[in-house]
Amino acid sequence: MEQAAGCPAVGGSYPQKNAEILSSQYGINLFLAGLLLTFAWAVHAVGISKSHLLSYLITLMLIQLLWMLWYLCRSCTQRRLIRDKDTHAGARWLKCGITLFAVITLILDSFKIGYYVDFSNCLSPTEGIFPVTHAVHTILQVYFLWCHAKDVIQSFKTLERFGVIHSVFTNLLLWTNGVLTESKHQLNEHKERLITLGFGNITIVLDDHAPQCNCTTTTLCSIFSQGIYYLYPFNIEYHILASTMLYVLWKNIGRKVEHHQQNKTPFKFHGITVGMIFGLIVLTSTIAIVVVYLIQIGGSKIKSELALTMFYLHAIFVLALMCTAGIVALLIYRLEDRSLDNSKNPARKLDAELLVGTAAGSWLLSWGSILAIICAQGHPKYTWYNLPYSVLVIIEKYIQNLFIIESIHREQEKVNDDIKTLRIVTVSRGSTLSLTPLYKEIYNGRAACDSGDVPCLFKGSICRGENDGAGVVKEETSQDNSLVMHSASDFSVYSSNSVTNNKRRILKNIAAFLFLCNLSLWIPPAFGCRPEYDNGLEEIVFGFEPWIIVVNLAMPFSIFYRMHSAASLFEVNCKT
Repeated sequence: MEQAAGCPAVGGSYPQKNAEILSSQYGINLFLAGLLLTFAWAVHAVGISKSHLLSYLITLMLIQLLWMLWYLCRSCTQRRLIRDKDTHAGARWLKCGITLFAVITLILDSFKIGYYVDFSNCLSPTEGIFPVTHAVHTILQVYFLWCHAKDVIQSFKTLERFGVIHSVFTNLLLWTNGVLTESKHQLNEHKERLITLGFGNITIVLDDHAPQCNCTTTTLCSIFSQGIYYLYPFNIEYHILASTMLYVLWKNIGRKVEHHQQNKTPFKFHGITVGMIFGLIVLTSTIAIVVVYLIQIGGSKIKSELALTMFYLHAIFVLALMCTAGIVALLIYRLEDRSLDNSKNPARKLDAELLVGTAAGSWLLSWGSILAIICAQGHPKYTWYNLPYSVLVIIEKYIQNLFIIESIHREQEKVNDDIKTLRIVTVSRGSTLSLTPLYKEIYNGRAACDSGDVPCLFKGSICRGENDGAGVVKEETSQDNSLVMHSASDFSVYSSNSVTNNKRRILKNIAAFLFLCNLSLWIPPAFGCRPEYDNGLEEIVFGFEPWIIVVNLAMPFSIFYRMHSAASLFEVNCKT
C-alpha cells in the first residue's frame, strides 16, 4: 500500500523534469541562434545587417512582454491566494541595484532615440523601434522583478518554465549585444593608443559602423554618440542581473519550500566606520587614477607609459590590501566553531557558481599576461609591473571567493532570538525577594519556574519557589552561594559575548572594505581603462587578433565578477 501511495508522487515528477529539460533546451537554442546572428553582423557576413539582429531582439522582447503581462494579470486575479515565497531570492538591496541600472539604461535608450532622429535619413527603422521597445521592456521587467522575484510558481508550471527561460536568454542576448557594441567601440580606439606606444607593426582594419550620412545637428550628435558608450556599462550590468534573478525564479518553479521565518538582516552603518573610510579612500583614488589614465593614454609614448605605470602601482597596492583583509577574515572563521547551512537554496548556489565561473575570465587574462612577460624578447620598463599585478589578481580572487562562499553558507547567529530576560534575585536579610530585570541571558533556560512567580538563575543556581506563601528563603548561606555563582556565570557570558562582538565588528569592516574595493575595481575596465588592451606586450607574443579575441571574450566576465562580488559582499555585511 505504501508503494502504491508513493508511485503517483514519483511518477508525477517526470513531466515536470521533462518540462525543465525541454525549456532549458529551448532557451539554449534561442540563445545560440541570436549569438550566431550577432557574430555574423560583427564580422560583416554577407546578407546580414544590423537590422536583422535588432529585428530578432525586438521579437524576443515582445514575446517576453506578452508573457509578463499575462503573468501579472493572472497574479492580480489570484491575489487573495496565499503563495509560496523564496525568502532568499530577490533581496531588497538587489532590487534597488537593478532599479538604478535600469534608470540609467532608460537614459541610454533616450540617447539612442535622439541619435536615430539625427541620422534618420540613413538608418534603418529598426534602430528607432529597438530603443523604444527596449525602454518599455525595461520598465515592465523591473516592475515584474520587484513584485514577483520571490515567487515559487506552483500552477501552469510547464508554460511558466518556457516563459521564464525565454526571459532569461532574452536578457542574455541583450547583454551580449551590449558587450559587443561596447567592445567594438573600445577596439576602434585601441590601435591609436598602440601606435603612440611604438607598436606600429601591429595592423588591423578598424571596424566602424558609423552612419553614412551627415547629422542634422552636429552638437547633439556628438553628445549622443559619445554619451552612449559611457552608459553601456550600466546597461550591461542591468541585463546580467536581470537574467540571474529570472534564472532563480526558473529554478524555483515547482519547488517545495520549507515554511520558516527568516531573520531580516538590514544594512547598518554602525560599527563599519574603519572599513568604510579605507574603502572610500580606495574608491576616490581609483576614480582619480581612471580620469588621469584616460587623459594621458594615447597622448604620447611617455605619457602612455606613465599612465600604465601609475595604474599598475595603484592596482598592486589595492589588491595587496584586499588579499590581507581576506586572509584576516578567513583566519577569524577558522577560530570560530559555527556550522554551515547546507539546505537547498538556488539563489545561494547560483551566487557561488557565478563567482567562480566569472573569475575565470580574469584568471585567463592574468595567465596570458604572465606568459607574455616570460616569453617576450623585449620588455619595456612598465611591462614588469604587469607581473605582480597579474599574480595578485589570481590570488585575490581565490581568497575573496573562498571568503564570500563560506560567508553565505555560514549559519546566521541567532543571538537576538535566544536572549531572554534574566531576573536577579536580590536578597535582604529578613525581607522578601526583590526581582529586578537588569541583565540578559544567552541561554535557552526558562524565565521563571513552573509557578511563573519566582525566576530561575543560570545552571547551578537554585530555583526558589514560595514557601508557605511567605516567599522567605530558608538558608542565607545558600543565597550567598547562589549570587556568587550567578555573578561568575554572568561575567563569563558577557566576556564571551564581547569577544564574539569584536570578531563580528572586524568581519563587518572587512566586508565593507572589500565591497568598496570591488566597486573601485569595477570602474576602470567598465569605462575604458583596460591595460590588457594598452600594454601591447601580449599582442606581440600572441598576435594582435588572437589576443583581442581573448580580451573581448574574457573582459565582460571580469567586469561582471567585480559587480557580483560587490553585491555578495553587501549581503555578507548584512548577515554578519
